Formats: sequence, C-alpha cells, structure tokens
Amino acid sequence: MTYRSDPSRITGSIAPLITPFTDDGDLDVDSLRRLVKWHIAAGTHGISIGGSTGEPSAQTVTERILAIETVADAIGGRVPFIAGTGSAKLDETIELTTAAERAGADAALVITPYYARPTQQALVEWYTRVAASTPNLPIIMYNVPSRTAVELAPDTVARIYRDVPNVVGIKETTKDFEHFSRVIETAGDGLLVWSGIELLCLPLLALGGIGYISATSNIAPRACAEMYEYWMAGKHDDARRIHYALHPLVDLLFVETNPTTAKWVLEREGRIASAHVRPPLIETTDAGIAEVQRLLGSASELMAREREVG
Repeated sequence: MTYRSDPSRITGSIAPLITPFTDDGDLDVDSLRRLVKWHIAAGTHGISIGGSTGEPSAQTVTERILAIETVADAIGGRVPFIAGTGSAKLDETIELTTAAERAGADAALVITPYYARPTQQALVEWYTRVAASTPNLPIIMYNVPSRTAVELAPDTVARIYRDVPNVVGIKETTKDFEHFSRVIETAGDGLLVWSGIELLCLPLLALGGIGYISATSNIAPRACAEMYEYWMAGKHDDARRIHYALHPLVDLLFVETNPTTAKWVLEREGRIASAHVRPPLIETTDAGIAEVQRLLGSASELMAREREVG
C-alpha cells in the first residue's frame, strides 16, 4: 500500500503479468511467485495482474482473488501493485476490487464492461458505482475497445475523472494516438495516463503519460524498464534504440492471440512451468512457433541480456 496515497508515483514500466497455469489447467502460484521475483530483479517499476494478458475472463472470481493475493504477497511493497479487477458483471467487479484493496493493492485497474456495449452515460455510472465501493482505493479506468467493443470517449474520461474522487487515471489501449492526446487535453494535466499499446509506450511519454502497462515486459522486462529510464534521463536516442529493438518482440506477442505466444516463450526460457492457456484460447500452433522462433532470432541480442537476469 506504499503507493496508494500517491498514485502519481506508479510510473515507468508496469508489467501486466500472464497468469501461469499447470499442464492440467490449475492456477500455478509457484510460477507466479517466480515471475514476480524475476521482474523485480530485472528492474520492472511496477506489477499488475488481472488485465487482458492475464486471461481473467477464463478464471473464477476465487482464482482471480488468489492470484491478486499471491502477487501482493510476493511483491511485499517493493514496487507498486495494480490489480486488474474488472469484469462484465458489476457485482463481480466490486467483489474483486474490494478483495484487491484488502490484499494491499495500490490501485485497481477496471476495464470497461465487455460484450454489453454500454452507452457513455452507462460507463459514467459504472465507474461511479465501482469507485464508491472502495473510496480509499485509487481506480484506473481501462480503455481497450478492441476487446470490449466500447470506447471511453475523451469527454467521458474527463467527466468521470472530475466527478469521482478516487478515479485517478486511465490505461489507454487504442492505436488511435490522437485519442491519447484528446484524453489528456480534455481531462487536464492531473489525469494519470499509461499506455497499453506496445509501440505507443515511448511516444506517450512525450505527451505527458507517466508510464506504460505493456505486455512486452512479460518477455523483456529489463529492456522495457530501461527504455523508460533512458527517456526520463534525457537519453532519448538510447530510449528510441530500445523502442525499435523491441519491434520483433511486439510482433511476436500477436502472432497468435496474446498471451499464447508470450507463455510459449516464458516456458521455453524456463520462467514458468507450462505454456498452458485456457479455452477459448489454444496453445501456440506449429506454424506460430516457427514464426515466433524467427522473431526471437531477430531480437537475439536483446533476449540474451534478458537471460542475464536470474
């Protein structure tokens, strides 16, 4: 809870962890703890669990709470912890958000309710009700229209931020970079903004974003952290060098549905015990593996540095 009182300190590269499962499909808490240990050793600035990369919709509420509690305990306050607590159902979202607060999360990341396609007014009411359930916990809106079929409009973001005291920011996961700019302009400088689009992580910093929650950090945590550190130190050429070096790994993540290929790489690297994903996802196909291996070859130097972290 170190950062709960000042969420503006949740900066830099925030890793949205995959959720490891055993070959039988059970939650693998041992691998999850090892991932947290590796990320902290690699210099990751913060950790999240329960976002899109974590396969939340394929888990029970009980499993998601166990994952949140496991990560919170493994972090032990050493870096900020953002718990993904969103669901398509209000009661589940409130239950998960309350559990995250109890576990010691510094903030909750709440996705727009998927499938239902609510109106902008409905989204205002959704976030108002979720935030009211845990008034002492910072709430981060999560805009990812490619997965939810609904987008938080800039005016809606500004309205929620203005009217709901513990809503402090937004994770923007849209490839429309103009949208980022409109959100920041409309809501004002106080809104905290993180990028969830891998190739917009670095550009967002120039607009005033405070960091990124990038799936790429699952396989290259050291490089993702260093890119932020270089930018903040004014070493912009070095930051851009890493940005472009990460391109093959970004492409790798989406050879097949994220987090399928990320899990394949993590198992191959010995970071998790199994690459198992839950239905409706399937494990990486032979054709996918061939393409992933090609892309890993293009990022061989970068991956070699990642392996140096124990």
